[in-house]
Amino acid sequence: MNRRTVSVLFVCTGNICRSPMAQGVAETVAAKLGKAMVLDSAGTGDWHAGEAPDPRAAEAAARRGYDISDQRARAISDDDFDRFDHIIGMDAGHKRWLVTARDARRLEERPVSMLMDWSVGLAGRDVPDPFYGDDKAFEHALDLIEKGVDGLIKRI
Repeated sequence: MNRRTVSVLFVCTGNICRSPMAQGVAETVAAKLGKAMVLDSAGTGDWHAGEAPDPRAAEAAARRGYDISDQRARAISDDDFDRFDHIIGMDAGHKRWLVTARDARRLEERPVSMLMDWSVGLAGRDVPDPFYGDDKAFEHALDLIEKGVDGLIKRI
């Protein structure tokens, strides 16, 4: 049986907090389960293009065994709508932005969802932006990301 590799792009605002953490969690979980997946992350804008993840995000991820230190921020591109099977926003605003961008540019009809839509009982919830918060905000975001990624990996 020939299994096709599924590709997923996680999207947040600047690609320095939530989406890099989601990518790191997904890479770790997929590897542990032996699932071959193409995983990446991007932001809705290029404010932080080329930058490493926010140090607080990297530290929170590292405390749980996820290494996101080699990631670099980038903005989503039109090509991403062709390359990825699933494009996943971290909150409702990202989902709206992604659907509007996709439809306005008449890009490939890839499924756009929110990360928490993949988690039983948490559909429709946002992963709140921890950028202006303290360490607890990053831990809370990571708690939700782990739940969402767990559901995603199990269902794909």
